[in-house]
Amino acid sequence: MSRGSTTAPKGKKKGGVAFTIDCSKPVDDKIMEIALLEKFLQQRIKVGGKAGALGDSVSITRDKSKITVTSDSQFSKRVIAANKDRNLYGLRYFNIAENEAEEED
Repeated sequence: MSRGSTTAPKGKKKGGVAFTIDCSKPVDDKIMEIALLEKFLQQRIKVGGKAGALGDSVSITRDKSKITVTSDSQFSKRVIAANKDRNLYGLRYFNIAENEAEEED
């Protein structure tokens, strides 16, 4: 009697997570530098209760106006996803000057 295969299916790592932060709007409008957000995330993401100690378990990569965070294990997120799969987040801002012009009319 055969038990079948004991290898894990190909695809995502078990327990791992990856998500992307799309910063294209503020970067295109030149109100934000993507490199500064990348540095902020590297310094502030906590691994084992210690901020800035990413080690091999968390990696942060930048591609033009998007940042991808990949982790070997799950971690908490306090933002709302921009897509159904909950792996894409968008960074947005309010144009205060435009709102003030509307109020004066």
